[in-house]
This record gives sequence, structure tokens and C-alpha cells, in this order.
Amino acid sequence: MRYGGIGLVMLAAILWGITGGIADILMNKGWNPTVISFYRGAIGLICIFSWFLFRAKQNWPSSLSVYVWSTLAGVGVAGNFTFYFMSIEASSIAIAATLMYTAPVFVLLISFFLRLERSTWLKWGSIVFVLVGIFLLTGAYKSGSSTVTPLSTITGLGSGLSYALFIFSFKKASAFGKPQSTLTIALFAFSLILLLFIDHQEALSVITSGDVGLFILLGLVGSGVSFVFYVVGIKWTTPSTASMIAMVEPVTASLFGVMVLKDSLTFVQLIGMLIILSTITILSVRQSN
Repeated sequence: MRYGGIGLVMLAAILWGITGGIADILMNKGWNPTVISFYRGAIGLICIFSWFLFRAKQNWPSSLSVYVWSTLAGVGVAGNFTFYFMSIEASSIAIAATLMYTAPVFVLLISFFLRLERSTWLKWGSIVFVLVGIFLLTGAYKSGSSTVTPLSTITGLGSGLSYALFIFSFKKASAFGKPQSTLTIALFAFSLILLLFIDHQEALSVITSGDVGLFILLGLVGSGVSFVFYVVGIKWTTPSTASMIAMVEPVTASLFGVMVLKDSLTFVQLIGMLIILSTITILSVRQSN
């Protein structure tokens, strides 16, 4: 079942990458990133809650741990999105993306601290290679040092730490409850938190806009389907492996940009993509064995 878990997490990451492309289209249309994030989680919540209600008695959580860990997962997702956008605002998307994908470092360190995993050269080497790949893929090396401010650094690392939090929380929650219940609680917490930050008037205008179809697609792909794959898949893999496999997301987003949005990739970015995919493949095979 380990290969199945790896495959589901990878599918979730691919869908997240596509979601980034859809969000980019919406942002180019003038929509606020926090409003886009809110609808991603809110529409996902509707989908997952419908799944939960299909067999509500069997899915109803009986353990307090489900509520605690699922709520923490929702906090992690909300923090990841919020800090990520704040980091972009304070610097650039290249710097913000590079800092956000320090998440495997946090996951690995927390795993060692909690004695969930053993330290190996393979894991440390994989983290280094993936971060190098992300660095090349995002083009962060082109940015001058003046673009990296204390605020962008703190918020960027905060997005990575938040990402690590939701990986661990979903892993813990999946041990006590079913995916339907853990996802419903997490996305409900996520939606409540983001309600504090969004422009409510702009959020309401989405319903009557011509872009409502894109928002629905964003929610279906970015939460309704992808989080189901992720929560089910993470039950059969370790947190650090899941965080490494999820690095497929920026690769998918880059490919989406090239093929759909007509963006271009440099030779250096292609090298970064190759490093990420090769490292993920090697790690996945070794961990499964």
C-alpha cells in the first residue's frame, strides 16, 4: 500500500499545481489572492461535507483527537496560504515560493524531535537537492538581496512552517478518524480563519461575476478532490516523504504556465525541474522498499 500512498499524494500535488495556474488566471483578472484562497477552501468544504453526510453516522468522529488534530490542520492550511501571500507582497513570488518550500526541513526536524523517523543521509540529501531544484525552478537566484526583507523572510518561513503543521496534523488526524470527518473539520476551521482576512464585499461579488465557474473549478481541483487524495495517501506514507513528494506541485504549476498560460521556461528552470523529479523518484522508491 506504500506505493498507493505515494501515488495519491503525488496526484494531490499535481492538482495543487494546476490550482496555482487557475489562481494565476483569476489574479490576472483582478481578484484578491485571499478571496481566491477562501473560495478554494469553502467550495472544497461543501464537497467534503456532502461526502460526510452520505454516511454521517459511520463518519461521525468519536474521538476528541480528531477534532483537535483536524482543527490544527485547518490552521496550518490557513497559515500557509496567508503567510505565502504576505511574503509575495513583501518581496517577490520567487523568494516567497523558495521560502515556503523549506517545509521539508521543518517536517524532518519535527520528525526527528518526536522520534517518528530516523535520520539518514538519503533524507538529508533529498532535502538539499529538492531545495536546490526549487531555487533554480523559481528563479530566486535572479533576485537581488534588496528584495529579501525581514518581513518577507519571516512570512515566507512561516508559510513553510504552516505547511509542515498541516502535514503532521493530517497524519495524526487520519489515525483517529475517517477522511470525511478530518477534512470537514479542517476545511471548516480554514474557512472561519480566512473570513477574518478577506474583503467580504469582493467575496460576495464572486457569486454574480462571470468568473464564478473558474472559482468552482478552483475549489473542486484545489480542495474537493486533491485533499481527499492527500489525506488517504498520507495514511500510507511518512510525513517527510509526503512533504517531499508534494514538491511536484511547483513543477506542475510551471508546466501549466508553459502549456496553458504560454509562459516560458529557461534552461536553468528545466534543470531545476529535472532535479526535483529525479530526487522525488529516488526517495519514493527507497522509502517504499
